[in-house]
Amino acid sequence: MSSSQQNTVRLTAAQALVRYLIAQKNEDGAPVIPGCWAIFGHGNVAGLGEALEAAGDAFPTWRGHNEQSMAHAAIAFAKAKNRKQAMAVTTSIGPGATNLVTAAALAHVNRLPVLLIPGDVFANRAPDPVLQQIEDFDDGTVSANDCFKPVSRYFDRITRPEQLLTALPRALQTLTDPERCGPVTLAFCQDVQAEAFDYPESFFVGKVWRRRRPQPDSIQLAAAIEAIKAAKNPLIIAGGGVHYAEACDTLKAFAETHQIPVAETQAGKSTLAWDHPLNMGSIGVTGASSANALAEEADLVMGIGTRFQDFTTGSWALFKNPERRILAINIASYDSAKQNALPLVADAKVALEAVSAGLGDHTFAMPDAALKSSWLKDIDAVTAKPDGNALPTDAQVIGAVQRSTDENTVMLCAAGGLPGELHKLWKPVLPNGYHMEYGFSCMGYEVAGGLGAKMALPDREVVVMVGDGSYMMMNSELATSVMLGHKIIVVLLDNRGFGCINRLQMGTGGKSFNNLLDTARHVVPSNIDFAAHAGSMGATSEKVGSLDELEEAMGRARASEKSYVIVIDTDPLPSTEVGGHWWDVAVPEVSNRTEVNQARQNYLAALQHQRAAD
Repeated sequence: MSSSQQNTVRLTAAQALVRYLIAQKNEDGAPVIPGCWAIFGHGNVAGLGEALEAAGDAFPTWRGHNEQSMAHAAIAFAKAKNRKQAMAVTTSIGPGATNLVTAAALAHVNRLPVLLIPGDVFANRAPDPVLQQIEDFDDGTVSANDCFKPVSRYFDRITRPEQLLTALPRALQTLTDPERCGPVTLAFCQDVQAEAFDYPESFFVGKVWRRRRPQPDSIQLAAAIEAIKAAKNPLIIAGGGVHYAEACDTLKAFAETHQIPVAETQAGKSTLAWDHPLNMGSIGVTGASSANALAEEADLVMGIGTRFQDFTTGSWALFKNPERRILAINIASYDSAKQNALPLVADAKVALEAVSAGLGDHTFAMPDAALKSSWLKDIDAVTAKPDGNALPTDAQVIGAVQRSTDENTVMLCAAGGLPGELHKLWKPVLPNGYHMEYGFSCMGYEVAGGLGAKMALPDREVVVMVGDGSYMMMNSELATSVMLGHKIIVVLLDNRGFGCINRLQMGTGGKSFNNLLDTARHVVPSNIDFAAHAGSMGATSEKVGSLDELEEAMGRARASEKSYVIVIDTDPLPSTEVGGHWWDVAVPEVSNRTEVNQARQNYLAALQHQRAAD
């Protein structure tokens, strides 16, 4: 049929976008984009707003309270769904759009899909400058949405309605591709949203986007098998890619068949149950002593679906064996080539199956069980209830929450000191039971992320652990969770400031300054009633005075049908000393503080253990 004979339907560009998204399915038959978060303004209310309202339940719209936080909810949803589904987010132009940039960066770093649809200026430039328009004195094509270019995997500006015919398939290709997966930004000129076009009806025929599982190159596969066979002390580092490939069972079978110990990154934690004999715990700066001991001795470090962030590698000072090699199994060739690694570019599940077949019955000596048993004793000691009435530590609060939950719990957190403690101490059983945003380490992700995770996993209990500093940065989607009926449990640890960065400040010789509320410039001491604040947003809330009271409150929270916030005061100074590893944080060369000068000498000594690419 010629183009002139095609059946067409006349729609506004906004209506066409919504209709197209409704028709896109994943291999499970679920919508790739099941709905849209929206805060309306003059840049999207008349165009996209009208189209979304007309779609109704076929493409639900959820209202957020902050553009960044509703995008965080969308990103957490995609993470909890192992990237098989994503969400759309629309805002007006100007500050509504730029509020999304941080979330776009978070999604980009973590390789997570989200479709961002900020409004844009008028394509026809008739009302120029329009309200909230950024004017570039030297480039008339620039708008505020150009900020999205470095933090988007695919960026397009829709200046004509027919451009959707190419832009939308490219957007879905990016959102569903396991290597290119990440944020897509379609900057949608506000006049174009309302313009009509005769779209081919074939454009809206449903399409199934299937997971691409690339097979390994035969030469790379042979080299990987040869390297593993030649190793004496291999160690697997499981990253988030194991979750996204839904390869947790495959990893378990591979490790058991060949008796290779496994350590987990922040994104990879919960790929194996915590008590599996080959799960040696977390790796790196916030790692377990058991896993880090094996990493120091490993002659072959097998990264599976990890991007080798500095926390994972101890700033490349962790792997001390002079004979060590790195085998990077990753679907992204970019990540497989880091530090001159031996690359195996493939889907994690497919790669593990192929490597296992090539290894046959080749096995290694089981790791020393005493390493892990010693580590578990350390965990039990630091998470146990303390004697006396001193303020509890983060670790002790984690222990109380762990004792109050079951294997179906999803523990969610981001940024600050809690991720380090949880990486060491939390004991997940089921895959996706540990949800951490530590790629961008974005404070404020927690509450919104908890909402998104609950929307993705409604049958699992989502527990959000957050410090007072991060809660203050972004908490408004707690009200949204109540409004939408998606119950989360928030455990808010109040140490009266940014306790983690305060410890880092002091650990590098600095004086406690501008991090704890008491050491920040003030006239009136801060005294925030977090329980009252959470209650004002519709959540059930209470403040507890001890760990026993916390465990009792957790029972009430789990029985509750709506979001529940538990506040507890904690000590800002202690952190878990056992485990862990050095992290490269530059210390000033010149200072009038003796403590800084000593820290500089220690820093220079530690740098001697850093290894460049072989």
